[in-house]
Amino acid sequence: MLVSLLLTLREGLEAALIVGIVFGYLRKIGQMQHGRMAWAGVLVAGVLSAALAAGIMTVGAELEGRAEQLFEGTTMMLAVVVLTWMIFWMRSQASQFKTSLESDVHRAVTGGAVWGLFVLTFITVFREGVETALFIGAAAFQTNAFDTLIGALIGLSLAAVIGYLIYASTVRLNMRLFFDVTSLLLLIFAAGLFMHGVHEFQEAGLLPEIIEKVWNTSAIISKESLAGQFLRTLVGYTPTPSLVEAMAYIGYWLVTLGAVRWWTEWLAAKRAVAAAE
Repeated sequence: MLVSLLLTLREGLEAALIVGIVFGYLRKIGQMQHGRMAWAGVLVAGVLSAALAAGIMTVGAELEGRAEQLFEGTTMMLAVVVLTWMIFWMRSQASQFKTSLESDVHRAVTGGAVWGLFVLTFITVFREGVETALFIGAAAFQTNAFDTLIGALIGLSLAAVIGYLIYASTVRLNMRLFFDVTSLLLLIFAAGLFMHGVHEFQEAGLLPEIIEKVWNTSAIISKESLAGQFLRTLVGYTPTPSLVEAMAYIGYWLVTLGAVRWWTEWLAAKRAVAAAE
């Protein structure tokens, strides 16, 4: 429940910030009459995202044996790819996120294409919705669907409340800090998902184990205990990982952190060159 709560809170808050920026800018330029079109895009995106999440969990529940393992493993790996891509995207967009979105809203309104507002809010919110659907689906495979659903509903509700408070008050969210903190949470969850995806592919016979059990920490934290279940869904804990699983987990951290460091330095150098011109 906690993992789905955290993930939907993060994704829901980003969607709420997007909606808040759109409506805040419409109010600023006196074009609130176009708000219905923007809301239509948000609602359609929300419905389609919910349907996608339900579809992923339903298909996963219907499959059995090797088909189930392949489907769950593939869903987890897709979620890892999206999670990792988001980290790089946030690094490049944090400083200009609000300005870029307001510019898109301005072009849609002043260009006379009010449908552009629908498309803008639909695409931006649906992007978050697709990511959330993948995360919820992947998280549901590690726990039960009911707990995942309850956590998701709580997370989305909190995100809506926080987003409204930011929109309706003078409170301003530090976007860079927000993206930095949530990037760390995404990395932690993505590493665990990557290892579990590898495990599913091992069960399906696509990947070897090499060594079946590198270690066994069941006597300290069993996977059936409350702590074990919590750590499993949050950080991918397993008391008896195979050598390939352990290598996948460590390798993900090493490669991703190295790539993030390179990406951050490259962006800083690019901005320094742009500022000097």
